[in-house]
Amino acid sequence: MEISILPISSIHKDQLIRAGYTSLESLVVVSPYRLAQELNILQEEALHIVKEALKYSGAGGVQTGRSFFKGCQSAWEMLEEEKILNYISTGCEDFDDILGGGISCKEVTEVGGVPGIGKTQLGIQLAINVQVPLAYGGLGGKAVYIDTEGSFMPERAYQVAEACIMDTLDKFAFHKDFEICKEVMQPKFFLSNIIYFRICSYTEQISVINNLHKFLEERKDVKVVIIDSITFHFRRDFKDMLRRTRVLADMSQKLMKLAKGYNLAVVLLNQVTTKFTEGSYQLTLALGDTWAHCSTSRVILYWNGNDRYAHIEKSPSLPSASAPFAINGKGIRNVASTCKRARVT
Repeated sequence: MEISILPISSIHKDQLIRAGYTSLESLVVVSPYRLAQELNILQEEALHIVKEALKYSGAGGVQTGRSFFKGCQSAWEMLEEEKILNYISTGCEDFDDILGGGISCKEVTEVGGVPGIGKTQLGIQLAINVQVPLAYGGLGGKAVYIDTEGSFMPERAYQVAEACIMDTLDKFAFHKDFEICKEVMQPKFFLSNIIYFRICSYTEQISVINNLHKFLEERKDVKVVIIDSITFHFRRDFKDMLRRTRVLADMSQKLMKLAKGYNLAVVLLNQVTTKFTEGSYQLTLALGDTWAHCSTSRVILYWNGNDRYAHIEKSPSLPSASAPFAINGKGIRNVASTCKRARVT
């Protein structure tokens, strides 16, 4: 079948033909990454084209005599994709450094710590920082904030947005698009781009995550999904631990798929619990040992005296490392000698 039947723009059809893609069969065996490279378009656009080709060709198994599995790609393509991964800054340079540049898109990052260490503050900071325009080092995207504990504070988000805007404009005061960005970068616009869900039960949480792909399909400018916290309703309402493990494993797989499929970061904020090991009780992230394998990376926030630290506990590509960070009126920032301990959640 010819690509003329695809419900895509005429510009993309012309680009496909010029690149040699004249049939659906030729499209369904190419990865979105390679297609984006060949057509010089965004990966999100390439992903949409491939999805439509799969839909109209009836792909789902064997294609024109050769096996085709959705999502398959070569190890080289995976390596090349890693080189162009997008990151969301935490607001603290040292914290970003141990993360390899910040919170990575296409991955699920779990962040946990004791009450008052700053988990929600980090969630709010990421929801703001993701909106910094591309020209200024951000992703120019929107945020989905799923609040299970009622801890999201719009007043605090406004403060963080004001500080983020001020710091960004100061840093790029001589940028060619400075005046245009100055008009757009207003706190009210930043808060308008945080899409907020208040979740009051584990059934609501499951339902929202199960249907999140439909929401993201209509809002492809979302670049981070934050769940604050992933733990709350499952620790309080679930009595059957085996069933809880299965539900959480299914949920984590869906979140992984969303992160990769929509090129966005998924950030799961978690609580802590105690675990008896090596003859003593130690703090560990909640939801058990099985859950510990359900995220791409795991970060633990902890106190060292009066200072806050972030520690990379698990990562497929990063070494175990720790870095100090501070929380002040502006949000997450570098540690300063005058920084005082402030208990926040």
